[in-house]
Amino acid sequence: MPDTAFDLPAYLLLGLPFSCFLLLWLGGKSLNKFAGWLGALVTAAGLLGSLSFVTPGSAYFIDFKWVMIPIQWVHIGDTFIDLSLRFDKLAALMLIIVHFVALLVQLYSTAYMHDDRKLNRYFAFIQLFLFSMLGIVLAGNLLVMYVFWELVGLSSYLLIGFWYTKKRPVWAAQKAFVLNRIGDAAFLTGILMLFYYIGSTDLELLSLQIHTIPPGILTAIGICLFGGCVGKSAQFPLSGWLPDAMEGPTPVSALIHAATMVAAGIFLLARISFLLTVDARMVILVIGAITMVTGAVKALKGWDIKKVLAYSTMSQLGLMVMAVGFGSWQTALFHLATHAFFKAGLFLSAGSVIHAVTPDNELPGFDPQDMRTMGGLRKALPITFICFSVCAAALAGLPFFSGFLSKDAIITEGFLWAAEFGALGYLFPVLVILSAGLTAFYMTRQVWLVFFGEKRFPAAVHAHESPVAMWLPMVLLSGLSLFFWFSVNPFNAEGWFLHWIGKEHGAHLAWVPFAASAVTFISIFLAYRETGAMNPFRVNEPISTSEPVQSPWNWLRGYSTEHYFIIPFDFITKYLKLFEKNIVDALVDLIAKGSLVFGHFIAWFDRMFVDGAVHLTVFSIRSAGRGARNMQSGRIQSYYIVAVMGVFLLIFWLVAI
Repeated sequence: MPDTAFDLPAYLLLGLPFSCFLLLWLGGKSLNKFAGWLGALVTAAGLLGSLSFVTPGSAYFIDFKWVMIPIQWVHIGDTFIDLSLRFDKLAALMLIIVHFVALLVQLYSTAYMHDDRKLNRYFAFIQLFLFSMLGIVLAGNLLVMYVFWELVGLSSYLLIGFWYTKKRPVWAAQKAFVLNRIGDAAFLTGILMLFYYIGSTDLELLSLQIHTIPPGILTAIGICLFGGCVGKSAQFPLSGWLPDAMEGPTPVSALIHAATMVAAGIFLLARISFLLTVDARMVILVIGAITMVTGAVKALKGWDIKKVLAYSTMSQLGLMVMAVGFGSWQTALFHLATHAFFKAGLFLSAGSVIHAVTPDNELPGFDPQDMRTMGGLRKALPITFICFSVCAAALAGLPFFSGFLSKDAIITEGFLWAAEFGALGYLFPVLVILSAGLTAFYMTRQVWLVFFGEKRFPAAVHAHESPVAMWLPMVLLSGLSLFFWFSVNPFNAEGWFLHWIGKEHGAHLAWVPFAASAVTFISIFLAYRETGAMNPFRVNEPISTSEPVQSPWNWLRGYSTEHYFIIPFDFITKYLKLFEKNIVDALVDLIAKGSLVFGHFIAWFDRMFVDGAVHLTVFSIRSAGRGARNMQSGRIQSYYIVAVMGVFLLIFWLVAI
């Protein structure tokens, strides 16, 4: 099939959400009643189009091939810059995930956000985000990807700060925007370096000419490109924006901060995996390990139901980054796919819980997201309880769930990598297993705090199950968290999915599932034993209003990772401030004073000499004119005197010469 046959689906996939964004944005509040359903209809059309790429017999079926659509943009001398689009299995996978999660989130939002007065703006922003994310997925070169990368950052900013009349959402949106720009600056630096050394950022051309770049420079380029992932996928030290981004609407958290936007960094690493040298992958591995452990530890003592899941997302993204560091981007994509479904399900279930315990009238001091004010909700919310438990089991990595398969695949790759690296390399897969144990512990803790124990919410709260528009997406996502969607064998990750995305069958370590499961069950047992304590998980301690609900690292005095990233810059800026005050400002003041004095001197010179010369000329001419006028008085004596003086002067001139 000619490549031009893919032009129409490419333009439709990008054009549909952008057109819907313009329609909802320009349509105003008159479209509030239909905004959600219109957005869902457009997204469903995009999902059907995306499924055609993986459906055998379809006109656009992508088997083991890729299709490029070049669009010439700039021609400078011998240099061509194309805005190319790329269709392959990786793009097809992400297209399906992005469309499917966005569709369910919009259906969920029709009920969750039904009281909001600006629904058209909310769904317009979701469509803009969908357009931007699809651009990243379909990008055929890094320049196109960077353009849509920035649009995703803008969309995230708009959605996090959707409730712009409140201070915290606006602050959280600004924080996310600024920290992402730091990573994006590194990403752009890597793109410019590639363009300098190769003259193109086309992915196919890069794969053919990458050997022309010196190894040290190539490592630097890989680390710079990874900087984009650090910002977008909330890796250390730019991970602090993700928990605070929970200030936005809960469906937004499910869409962009659990399933799609944060996955863009992992998608980028998969796209540029051939660029990553051994040294670059080691840096990626270390950063991923720090993020994975940090996120898991922070989730252990959190009380905000959404922030615990956000820290969990940080940890899981770190795990995916580690998989790339192990040299297996396929297993990273495997965990990305499984994580998208069960984490989106967890966020939507958390939204259902928040919806259930939010009182009709605001209660002073009551936080509907604080798990210390929940408890005993499994009977009032039976569907939400089942969905949350299934997705939590998948996140914890229990057998017969999808998370077990994808984590098992990453752990196996870790031990295979360590066998080649050396004894020190075994630290990383062991950290993955221990982090999986922490995940099982804090998810057991969260399930108990929300659904078990005594009811800790006020009597004014009447917990009730969510409407069908909310629990139906939760049921679908929890159903997709089961193992058989990804592998027939529940204990072997080497199923059809990994084979389909291009991973060759490798060694399978039979003991890995048992070791990982043992650590998981031990962690669940320890968490369960804590539920029988007098004060389980310290839930009955008084809630202090003077400190934030989420403060798990008190021994670090409340500092989060981005604070430690900013401290060196704060130290530098203090001295830069002194330099500016004592040197730069002093120089500016000196120039200003010198200019003032010089201006006064020029004014005096102009007044005394320039204006003086003009006045002298006028005075001389006027005086000569008066003298000449006096000689023409009509008196004979005057004429006689003039004639004599003229003769006298003539004789004097002749004698002198």
